[in-house]
Parts: sequence; structure tokens; C-alpha cells
Amino acid sequence: QVQLVETGGGLVQAGGSLRLSCAASGRTFTAYGMGWFRQAPGKEREFVAQIGWGGWTAGRTDYTAAVRGRFTISRDNANNMMYLQMDNLKPEDTAVYYCAARFASSWSNKETDFGSWGQGTLVTVSA
Repeated sequence: QVQLVETGGGLVQAGGSLRLSCAASGRTFTAYGMGWFRQAPGKEREFVAQIGWGGWTAGRTDYTAAVRGRFTISRDNANNMMYLQMDNLKPEDTAVYYCAARFASSWSNKETDFGSWGQGTLVTVSA
């Protein structure tokens, strides 16, 4: 069992920055990856970024094309923290952002391979 709590969302103007944090607790040693997903109103939840947490791919990162070069994912395993630095935000980044943990050992960005989820934090980017 892994519990996740994400914070840091808010309202920001286009071009601004936000930093999201995800605090993990419980059996964090069972996770192979930690990542971020987002869901905009009326849209499907989509993958944003992932970082390897344990196993052979620890430290590996992956980003969806829409955020690559603007967002940076990082981790602090010792303190069970994961972060998403979001720079040069665009209105299309507006969504509820979710922290999630992957327990499947094979690298995957599929939502179904992530077994634990936070409650979400809202990011709103105005034009």
C-alpha cells in the first residue's frame, strides 16, 4: 500500500511557473516508477511525466511531447518526495494533476499500470 498526496496547484498566468509536490508514504519500496497524469475538463486523463523509482530504471525520466522542454520531473527517494517543475505554462496545461505510483516492473506510461493515486491538485493557467 502506497499513499500519495500532491500539492502546489494554483492559478498562474501564461508563461508563469508552478512546482507540484507529491509526498509518498507506506510501502514505497514496492514502487518501480512515480509519475504525473492530468485531466482537463471534458478530456481523458493523460500521461504527463514519469521518473523511475526503483529497480533497473531508477532515475530514468519520460515526458509527453506536449510538456517536454517545459516541465521537469525529479525525485527525493530518501524523503519519499517527487516533484514536477512546470515552466512556461500555457492555457492548455490547465487540468487537475495527479501523482501516481507504478507497481508493474516493466516501464510503462499506461494509466492502468499505476496502482496508487493522489487526490489531485488543480492547475489553472490564464491567458
